[in-house]
Amino acid sequence: MHLSRLDEQLVRLLRERPVAALACLDDDGAPALSMVPFAVDAAQEGAAGVLILHVSGLAAHTRQMARDARVSLLILDRDDAAEMPQALPRASLQATAAFVEPGSPAHAHCEALYLARHPQAALMTQLPDFRFVRLLPSVLRHVAGFGAARGVDGELLAAVLRAAAQPVSAAG
Repeated sequence: MHLSRLDEQLVRLLRERPVAALACLDDDGAPALSMVPFAVDAAQEGAAGVLILHVSGLAAHTRQMARDARVSLLILDRDDAAEMPQALPRASLQATAAFVEPGSPAHAHCEALYLARHPQAALMTQLPDFRFVRLLPSVLRHVAGFGAARGVDGELLAAVLRAAAQPVSAAG
């Protein structure tokens, strides 16, 4: 699938920004926000692809995702990239969180992808209270700049996540 200039901007955002804001629902159903590093896993078996988180069992967002798997993630471009705050490129997505079973092939796959992006987290992957979580996006909203917003779903979302999961040398 051919990716447009806007698609390529979204791929760059997902590839270059390693941290996102994660919104979960707390015990009272109120929004709760935290910061999480993430990695991108390319589409597999007809899915759109996923984002991978590595979370501590001590963190409130881990308990919140275990209780209610509905989450949102916001990925912002560098704040010096826009003349106006409203023009700051960003991607927000709604997703369903699924915990990965420790010791499973999926766990090894998530660990390899996550450590390729965040090698400094190697020690944390050895700690027993940390878990991998896969976020399956259902809706992605891309704001490319002031007045330039669009929804990205289906085949295009899968293509964007596939491209974002590729190493820079392989994709560009």
